[in-house]
Amino acid sequence: MITVRPAQARGHFNHGWLDTWHSFSFADYHDPAHMGFRDLRVINDDRIAAGMGFGTHGHRDMEIVTYVLEGELAHRDSTGGGSVLRPGDVQRMSAGTGVRHSEFNGSKEKPAHILQIWLLPAEQGLVPSYEEKHFSEAERLNRLRLLASPGAREGSLAIHQDAAVYASLLEPGNKVEATLLADRHGWLQVARGSVMLNGVALGEGDGAAISGESRLDIEGTGGARAEFLLFDLS
Repeated sequence: MITVRPAQARGHFNHGWLDTWHSFSFADYHDPAHMGFRDLRVINDDRIAAGMGFGTHGHRDMEIVTYVLEGELAHRDSTGGGSVLRPGDVQRMSAGTGVRHSEFNGSKEKPAHILQIWLLPAEQGLVPSYEEKHFSEAERLNRLRLLASPGAREGSLAIHQDAAVYASLLEPGNKVEATLLADRHGWLQVARGSVMLNGVALGEGDGAAISGESRLDIEGTGGARAEFLLFDLS
């Protein structure tokens, strides 16, 4: 079963410096029907104005993954982690017992576009930690590239949850395939472009909850390259 979460049905706020869409309930957006999917708790699609960002604030007991689509994101946190992230860079921060951080558009001239993902950790009270890695276009082009997983499989970032996060840059007419075990679920989030998922059309900003589907066939459609994240969830 594939249940589409249309882009325009998401929570939306435009604060001037921040234009943000929430796939699931977050901050001032509350929808009891969309509190997350399995251990996937947050997908925020954020466009941040040049030179603007989130001041220092705290998190705890959450696995936070940031995927940069356009521009630059300057990050600093109380674990000592931090740098300027650019397209292809992926960041993982385990908030654990508590971490404070800030995130700003690293450019004074151009906007930044990111996806920020929160996953519930397998256990609470972990020691906070930070990690980042670059995944080239070639690694993601017309294939699924593992970005994050338990144990950092295949050179991915390590997350403290039984989940796997993949990314793909899929050109029109190209296909990728994935398999979900019988007790697994999936979520596909289209960041840009459009795809066909097992015959279901998904456009930019659309998400899809996947259950009871063992084989996933994903095809790039439309006239431009699609970019999407795929989550394999327990």
